[in-house]
Amino acid sequence: MKSGFNILITAASRRVAMIRGFTNALRKLGLEGRVHASDTDRLSPGLRFCDRFHLVPLSKSPDYIARILEICKAEDIDMVVPTIDEEIATFGASKEKFRDAGVIPLVCDEDIGRICTDKYLTSKFFIENGFNFADTYLPEEIDPDKIRYPLFIKPKVGRGSVATFPIKNKREFLFFRDYVNNPVIQTFLTGTEYTIDVLAGLDGSILSVTPRERMVIRSGVCDRGRSRRDFNLINSARDICEKLGVIGPVNLQCMVENGKATFFEINPRFSGAIQLTVAAGADFFSMIIRNALGMEREVGIGDFEDNLLMMSYEESIFEKNGQ
Repeated sequence: MKSGFNILITAASRRVAMIRGFTNALRKLGLEGRVHASDTDRLSPGLRFCDRFHLVPLSKSPDYIARILEICKAEDIDMVVPTIDEEIATFGASKEKFRDAGVIPLVCDEDIGRICTDKYLTSKFFIENGFNFADTYLPEEIDPDKIRYPLFIKPKVGRGSVATFPIKNKREFLFFRDYVNNPVIQTFLTGTEYTIDVLAGLDGSILSVTPRERMVIRSGVCDRGRSRRDFNLINSARDICEKLGVIGPVNLQCMVENGKATFFEINPRFSGAIQLTVAAGADFFSMIIRNALGMEREVGIGDFEDNLLMMSYEESIFEKNGQ
């Protein structure tokens, strides 16, 4: 077995919990290695918590993958971890390039990435495979005089609750239809909101599933939440991810009302509050490193602490003579 394991996390930004998580996992497993991070902005906080950071072009740049590969070769990277929706399909289309370079790309295949990041395609997958999903429409599929309000509008491809709005009537529909770029419209769901963190191994086998109740949400990220050992949600999420054929980290979002879960989003990446799942005992970071190195599974599905409460807060870092 290898004594070292180097990891590159892309789009570091505010993903301090993820960087710390991989760093702690390496120590926990007794492995040497560095956690690298990349970003377009040298002032991104995440770059201050990794072992080494790298500046890169935007993910939509034609030179982006080439630059990431360059870093991987120069730094002897074993695994690259994409973190934002915009780059998931790009990495999925480049998996063979990374494998040829001896790097594990922790990402779904390109077609699966596109299904997950395009919310209209997501809805089609769920409905076609018999999974419960919020009714989802393109603007041209709606007659504003006949549709039942309230509704919810969001970008077809987006993250972090950016440009998402409730719609209460026809007037608001007509305004937000033009205001939000390339939108989808969904039924407005009520109930208790959950994120379900799922980790699939490199062969697609489901390693762990952890539901989290989202109690307070800020800018799309859970500020206060708690783990919930709800096997209805665990089994549903596992079935969905097995059918879809995901690899690596995935998070699903749903609303639960009267015991019924209605899904409305799936993201093939680590969630913004993954630290709660890890603190509850489902250490996704250790699990995926063990999986990559061919080690035995640490824990089983549903093996985590139930009702662990998380309360997050802001923390600042400072640099003298900052540029």
